[in-house]
Parts: sequence; C-alpha cells; structure tokens
Amino acid sequence: MAETPARRRAPAMSPDQRRAMIVTAALPLVVEYGAAVTTAKIARAAGIGEGTIFRAFEDKDALLAACMEEVVRPDDTVAHLGAVALDQPLAGRLTEAAEVMRGYMNRIGDVAGALASVGKLSRQPPGEGGGTPPDREAGLAAPRAALAALFEPDREALRLSPERLADAFQMLLMSTGRPGAPEPLSMEELVELFLHGALTERGALGERGSAS
Repeated sequence: MAETPARRRAPAMSPDQRRAMIVTAALPLVVEYGAAVTTAKIARAAGIGEGTIFRAFEDKDALLAACMEEVVRPDDTVAHLGAVALDQPLAGRLTEAAEVMRGYMNRIGDVAGALASVGKLSRQPPGEGGGTPPDREAGLAAPRAALAALFEPDREALRLSPERLADAFQMLLMSTGRPGAPEPLSMEELVELFLHGALTERGALGERGSAS
C-alpha cells in the first residue's frame, strides 16, 4: 500500500508578514463594521486563531491604527500613476490619474469614516498604542511627485511648472471628493475644467469683448 505523502507545512511568516496579513484581512471588515468589528471575526477572515492577533498587536486599538496606517500608504497608488502611458494626450493622462487618485482617497475615507464615527480614529503620539499616526503630508508627497511626472512631457506648453500644477490638481481632486461636497464631477469634466477653465471659447471671447 502506497504511503500517503507527508503534508508540507506552509513556510513560517516573519512578524512583519503576519502583521501585514492580519491588516489585509481586517481592512474590509473595518469598512463594513467600523471599530465594532471583533478580533474573532478578523481571525476567521485571516484563517488564524484569535490569540495570534494579540501576539502580533498589543490590542485591538493597535490593530485599528495599523489599518489606518496601511490605507494611507501611497505605494500602490504611486505605482499605478507611474504606469500611466506618457505617449497619450495630457487630458488622457490626467483622467487616468484622477481615477487612481479618487480610488485612493475613497479608500482612506472609507476606513477613516468607519473609525471616526465611533471615536476610534487614532490620534495618539508616535510610540503609544502600537503605531504611528498617519502622516498626511508624507502620504500626499509621493503621489504629487508622480502627478508632476505626468505633466512633464508638456512642460514647454504649460503656464506653470509641472510641480505647481501637480499640487493644484491634487488639491482639486481632494476638494471635489470631500464629504458633503456637491455631486462630484466626472473625471473627464474635472480634467476639462482644470485644463481649460470655466468658460467656453464663446464665453471667453465675450469677456474679452466687454473688457475692450
């Protein structure tokens, strides 16, 4: 009778890998349940015992803080911005970039809103509670640099430097997606407004005529 092959154990994870795996499993549950999500539910989603969570994180608040840290991390967003083809017109580049940035900001809003609604959005100083507070400016700097690279091929035709335009475009994206804002513009509308202003060509001619 043939012997049954020994079952191979999955390779052990490093502490950082285990923390990252738990955070990945926790994020959709945090969006769905907010801070009321239980560690038992997170453990089931991650396929681990509940005790493993408390070996990786000091407590549930530390895990929630790590979720917020992860969602503001811009690495994937910057990678997607870097993959936008530079051989298409500027409007096409910016429309793609706006979609990427809107998704990034929506994810942050989903998690931040779920935690803030019950007062669990971590605002602790670095080193307390198992995590560092998300650095908003650091989270914006890398995407801003990636946006500037999308303006660079048209530098000679730009009114301002790619860096200043990237900053303005990022601020426009953030303001149109804020909670309580009017119905958001489509990405195409937003890019058209950014590149060409509020007036149609006929409106611009009329303004010039009345000023003369």
